[in-house]
Amino acid sequence: MFKNGREKKVSDSKIDFDSLNHILKTGKKIINISYFVLVIVLVLTGTYLIKEWKLLAYIKEILIVLSPLFIGFIIAWLFDPFVSQLQKKKVPRLIGCIIVFLIIFFSLGLVGYFLVPALAYQVQDFITAAPGIFQEVTDWSFNFVKTIDTNNLINLSELKGGVTSFVTDFGISFASDIPKYLLVFSKAIVSGGLNVVLGLMVGFYILYDFNKIDSLVKSLIPKSWEDNYNELTGRINTSLRSYVQGVLLVMLLVFLTQSIGLTIAGLRAPILFALFCAVTDIIPYFGPYIGGIPAVIVGFTISPLTGFCVLISILVVQALENNFYQPLIMGHTMKLHPVTIMIGLLIFQHFFGIIGMVVATPVIACIKVLLTFINEKYNIVEFVK
Repeated sequence: MFKNGREKKVSDSKIDFDSLNHILKTGKKIINISYFVLVIVLVLTGTYLIKEWKLLAYIKEILIVLSPLFIGFIIAWLFDPFVSQLQKKKVPRLIGCIIVFLIIFFSLGLVGYFLVPALAYQVQDFITAAPGIFQEVTDWSFNFVKTIDTNNLINLSELKGGVTSFVTDFGISFASDIPKYLLVFSKAIVSGGLNVVLGLMVGFYILYDFNKIDSLVKSLIPKSWEDNYNELTGRINTSLRSYVQGVLLVMLLVFLTQSIGLTIAGLRAPILFALFCAVTDIIPYFGPYIGGIPAVIVGFTISPLTGFCVLISILVVQALENNFYQPLIMGHTMKLHPVTIMIGLLIFQHFFGIIGMVVATPVIACIKVLLTFINEKYNIVEFVK
């Protein structure tokens, strides 16, 4: 009897101890989830305040002023692994930096020699032909509406008069503003060129001392954080570098293949439209359509055959990108679900416009790396599941 009572007391103590452990573990995970939610709330609040307080205008001005520093840092960040590899092969860091910048200058020289003159000529040719193209688009749109409106539901004469008036006014305004556009464009080219030159100069010095920057950051954080800092920055750098390098290479291939296809199709200013397609290709999913639609429209204003050839060219290049360029070059670099990317694009476009769509994917990738890192430390997802 006494023995059974003692066993019962021991059993009750064990149950209480297990319950206490379970409560402590649950409380710890609730605190971790609270931190996780707090981070998300802070990000959303910061994004909302940036929009409501119109801080983007000030940030834009600051970035314009500091753009050479930003360009230099991006160059140094991209090429630091290459220079570090040369260092491991007993090549002095200064020599490695010189080799990198000789490659950059050689590449820029090739672009300037072969691409810039042809592109400038095609831009001038397109501006000259723009009023006629607008009129062709108007006529084609009116004929299309007339074809599908078999029950006369639309007042075609009123529609044509309104559209013709709009296009005429736009054409006159566009023609009169061409000198202003050229002046603004020339200023942008000169200003951008100076920023790039300054950025290259700054980038050389940052690249040379890039390892010292990392050491400086480490000296500012507690020693106990150093291992986590190295692991987290290593993951982010690997993911972002692979993405940026892959995007640049995919853009180059899209530009080259699209230039060939649009030239064969007989499109006016094929290099200009190919460059536009390559630039908009940065935006996942939506980018190819943003870049391809103007080319197809202009192609149909030339002739139906040209329009169909342009459409085929864009579809072929898009198929090449989806089935060869992206899998071979990008692979699964970002490891993001398409739905995640789509939602991110919509959110960033709402807050930051077209620039937001450009930076959405790498920013989401960084957030994913950060949240994954936090989850590995605190096992938040395991609790949620």
